[in-house]
Amino acid sequence: MTTTKPPTMRRPVPPEMLRRGRCPFDPPAELAKLDDQAPLSRIELLNGAHAWVITGYEQARAILADTRFSSDNVRHRTAMDLRPEEAGEPRRPVELPQRADGRFLFMDPPEHTRLRRLLTGQFTVRRMQQLEARIREIAVEHLDAMRAAGNSGDVVPAFALPLPSLVICELLGVDYADRAEFQERTAVALNLTKPEEERQAASEAIQGFMRGLVAYKREHPADDLLSGLIHGDAEPALTEEELVDIATVLLGAGHETTANMLALATFALLEHPDQLALVREDPSVLDNGVDELLRYLSIIHIGPTRVATEEITVAGTTIAAGDTVLISVPQANRSAEHWPQPERLDLTRPRTSHLAFGHGVHQCLGQQLARSELRVGLAELVTRLPDLHLALDPGEVSLRTDMLVYGVHSLPVTWS
Repeated sequence: MTTTKPPTMRRPVPPEMLRRGRCPFDPPAELAKLDDQAPLSRIELLNGAHAWVITGYEQARAILADTRFSSDNVRHRTAMDLRPEEAGEPRRPVELPQRADGRFLFMDPPEHTRLRRLLTGQFTVRRMQQLEARIREIAVEHLDAMRAAGNSGDVVPAFALPLPSLVICELLGVDYADRAEFQERTAVALNLTKPEEERQAASEAIQGFMRGLVAYKREHPADDLLSGLIHGDAEPALTEEELVDIATVLLGAGHETTANMLALATFALLEHPDQLALVREDPSVLDNGVDELLRYLSIIHIGPTRVATEEITVAGTTIAAGDTVLISVPQANRSAEHWPQPERLDLTRPRTSHLAFGHGVHQCLGQQLARSELRVGLAELVTRLPDLHLALDPGEVSLRTDMLVYGVHSLPVTWS
């Protein structure tokens, strides 16, 4: 088997496609402008290469479900990964006999299918129900600590970041004594405001930690996801590299997105007092309301990214083999053809098939866990911190417009 690491991710997207307007929760105006013209648009990236931006809901959903669009960023270089001098060159897939890593988010069937099936078997209803009780305990513990420190604090470091980090610890089976160190390294590795050298060192430390954890779980299995993967009936058995990669992918996918959704959703509720009042009166409104927040906020700027493996026609437009497509989830989730008044946040809106968790074979494995973290976390936050409100002007909230995952850098709040 051949092991090839994916290229370093770069985001040569024109800045106007990431720039938010007066409302921090609306998609960038440039995306809405493109969508008014057509559901898919060809744009030039900052590296001189071209890509298709998909803003239409139906078109985005169709592409995400179409396996002719590849997720394999090892075999298929995307336009996002090209240097300026390569922008005009034809892109051909890298020929590999078989991938030996475990980065399943960036694989196609059948390699993806094998790992996905093994992971699906670990995301059991019983395990998710057990984790929900721990989610509530973790949430209460951190909110009690915020209250004990006074009547003001920052939601991001005090609550939104540690909650999913500690839940991931529960899922993977990280020993309680190691969790503080694990959480600290994770916070550094996933913080794009940190120097690259510092983030790289933290990432390497996490990889080393995961290797040690895999070795420990081989000798001391328990009722956790990693033990299940090691001692399950996988045929062939997962290698150490696959296990380490899988654990690391779950860490990033399950931590960064949920942490930013928790903080940004809090900001959105504080800016929509009528919706905040609904949660205070009856937290069960979040049973469906969490999906409305996911639709309304859609924290992935531009992405997922796919590469066409053959010539494909979408909405009457021909996409050539080798072309890159960028799915605009924020704009697709504001489709007026799919939702009445999509620009409104309405927690009572019936649950619909939004694209915040993706679609097709790569639809988020941990979406039920993420829903639980958001539902429990937001309900406890709103009810345990009375009269919660921003401690600064809304226009002064620092937004993550320069990041792959949208959200807020910090969210200072006060309460009674």
